[in-house]
Amino acid sequence: MNFCRVERDGHLLIVTIDRPEVMNALYADAHRELAGVWSSFQEDDDLWAAILTGAGERAFCAGNDLKRLAAGVPREHVAEGFGGLAGRFDIDKPIIAAVNGVAMGGGFELALACDLIVAAEDAVFALPEPLRGLVALGGGIHRLPRQIPLKQAMDILLTGRRVSAAEGLQLGFVNEVVPKGEVIPAARRWAGRIMAASPNSLRVTKSEVVRGLAIPSLETAFKTQEEVRLRVHQSHDAREGPKAFAEKRAPQWKGVLTWLQLCHLPAAQERRADRWVD
Repeated sequence: MNFCRVERDGHLLIVTIDRPEVMNALYADAHRELAGVWSSFQEDDDLWAAILTGAGERAFCAGNDLKRLAAGVPREHVAEGFGGLAGRFDIDKPIIAAVNGVAMGGGFELALACDLIVAAEDAVFALPEPLRGLVALGGGIHRLPRQIPLKQAMDILLTGRRVSAAEGLQLGFVNEVVPKGEVIPAARRWAGRIMAASPNSLRVTKSEVVRGLAIPSLETAFKTQEEVRLRVHQSHDAREGPKAFAEKRAPQWKGVLTWLQLCHLPAAQERRADRWVD
């Protein structure tokens, strides 16, 4: 790895953007490297969640490496988007952004592409692209108005102003603000709470939320759940959860393999839960 560090801790993956000398700013080669990391994360059924952070305390990610652009290095388009993640919509596992310091431009867009944001109290967020003659096309102009009220999003998008972690919490795109230096322990705490749940349920929940947001009618979105409901109820984890609760013990989740096998069943082969064999 030239641009990031990857650490595996049980079912958790911790990805650290590792360019502290330039405040973790990124360019095309880094995007491609990170895209490979995220693809491996998605394909590994033994990984249930991930934390994304930046090396050092100064920055989560300062966005595009503008010095390279100023020096005449051509900008390259990477299909997976900024950080190999902002343009992807196929990852159905939870990702937590642990924002330490600056999250500017693409760095803010990368954090918005995650499912939760835990921020250090000195973290700063901004989409300053209009101040540089650019546009926040890495997801900022679409994700931010979907995550906070429109008028507040337009304020941030049109002025390029800096937003503190405290204001981000108030607006709703930050989940928790913690003291400086404690963002990784806090993100691990969130990950632990999340991974106490069935990995099957986590993946289905995330994918259904994303899919449902694209359906204008709540009634239509609700009705499209029927096939998912049938398949979830046939899974091992759907039986194990209630059984563990009744027996007052921690559930023993089977993981995603059973769910993926189940998803590949043709509708005509659906089987009753009490006849399902793992």
